[in-house]
Amino acid sequence: MRIGVGLPAMVPGTRGADLLGWAVTAEARGFSTLGVLDRIVYPNHEPLTTLAVAAGATRRIRLSTTVLLGATRNPAVLAKQAATLHELSGGRLELGLAAGGRRDDFDVTGTSFTRRGRNLDELITTLRRTWRDGEIGPTPATPPPVLLGGHSEAAMRRAAASADGWISGSGSAEPYADRLTRLRKAWAEAGRTDEPRLVALAYFALGPDGSTLARAYLGGCYRGMGRYAERVIGETLLTREALASTAAEYADAGCQELVLFPCSAELHQLDLLTEALSGTGLLGEGLS
Repeated sequence: MRIGVGLPAMVPGTRGADLLGWAVTAEARGFSTLGVLDRIVYPNHEPLTTLAVAAGATRRIRLSTTVLLGATRNPAVLAKQAATLHELSGGRLELGLAAGGRRDDFDVTGTSFTRRGRNLDELITTLRRTWRDGEIGPTPATPPPVLLGGHSEAAMRRAAASADGWISGSGSAEPYADRLTRLRKAWAEAGRTDEPRLVALAYFALGPDGSTLARAYLGGCYRGMGRYAERVIGETLLTREALASTAAEYADAGCQELVLFPCSAELHQLDLLTEALSGTGLLGEGLS
């Protein structure tokens, strides 16, 4: 299993210099991926723009939307944006998508909340056709892999029907191994014989004020989501021991990459994360 790191683009008040510092340092430390999350009605940096800036400051590290609210986006424009970023970064983009669960993100973009699942299906079809036809934007020699997020049965069926893999988010009441069992069942029922790419996300906040940082950031990010928000906060990795045990759990279950998202934009959090993972074999080439 490999370890990626999320950019703090969702943390309110994060500056451009903070994001660049995280991107350059994460690549130098041997993290596998730079991840970004997505909201529309929230004071975060736009994900694809953020990855484009990070791409210019790095050379090797993978760039991943983990996840993008695809159904809020214009399909043709998103296809062109993704192909452009993939091409200009040397083929480093991985496009993670999900249906989303906040109605206000859809209202403000003039997109349908009730049709978001069907619109996401149509979006994926448009992406693949656009990348293949080459009439809108560059034609990637190898298109970006498409991963889908979500824990519902519908999300897993959608991943099995049209994606290259699946992303598991934080906050599920179900163990990761059980989620994977359901995903593999959907994969088999769709007649898939290839292996899905398997990615998972978790939040971390290290140091003596970690718990305070986690509640301040995640409490605002997931405001109004009740018990789900409390589960996300409760699952935040606060210690070296929690990091080690969680990484082992995901690796043993079959996860290929765990992307760890910070609750603070302070670069010292990345220092603490690197220190906590040192000697585990999870940075650099990672464990196959």
